[in-house]
Amino acid sequence: MNYDLIIDLVKKAGKLALDSKLRLHVEMKGAADFVTEVDLKISDYLKKELAVLTPDIGFMSEEEKSEIQPRRWILDPIDGTTNLVYNYNMSSVSLALFDTDKVVFGVVHNPFNGETFTAIRGQGAWLNGEKLGNAPDRQITDSIIEFGAGSTHKDQAEQTFMLAKEVFEECLDLRRICSSALAICYIAAGRLNGYFEKVLKPWDYAAAVLLLEECGGKACDWQGNLLQYENPTSIICGMPKVAEFLLKKVSKYM
Repeated sequence: MNYDLIIDLVKKAGKLALDSKLRLHVEMKGAADFVTEVDLKISDYLKKELAVLTPDIGFMSEEEKSEIQPRRWILDPIDGTTNLVYNYNMSSVSLALFDTDKVVFGVVHNPFNGETFTAIRGQGAWLNGEKLGNAPDRQITDSIIEFGAGSTHKDQAEQTFMLAKEVFEECLDLRRICSSALAICYIAAGRLNGYFEKVLKPWDYAAAVLLLEECGGKACDWQGNLLQYENPTSIICGMPKVAEFLLKKVSKYM
């Protein structure tokens, strides 16, 4: 497969996020759960183009629920939709290729700053074409940790922020950029050092987790199990030292 063609498609799709008119058309899927015309346009565009390039591969998207195929594209047309709606330019188009039991290719593109993270299983990870090495494996005291607190899961707010407080007391600092795909990519790039969230969906993390793994990082659920790519899950990401620390911390919050 020519992955360069897929990367170009994702970049073209990302240009739709820059269209301010499309960003103004917002619908509510539920309480504090937005979908914009950008999400829908990107999803439709990529589904159509991928069907031409890879007709034998299934398609799974946040905006389209369909039968899960063993070999499938996993798409989040806009990871960070609330950011997009509020002109906080930390959003990305995230696309992964899942084959039987693992992700084999991933691309995460932020159209607002032009950064494109890519990864191929067993071959490495890249940022705008430059190869990424292993991210630093810092002690928790030297680490900046991202945490997710999804606005659609406010019933878990007390648990999430109690855990965040415990982590904050031992780490260097916390962050909330509110795009899980970008946060995980930032760990791979050494800009962040860890990430945790109680509920996350496969399209939020599929592409980025491959990038992290190719840079020596670890990702698992709150019980230490390998991530699965069909249903929502809890998630921990980081280089080995931080991942181990977070896994111990979350144990009493499961």
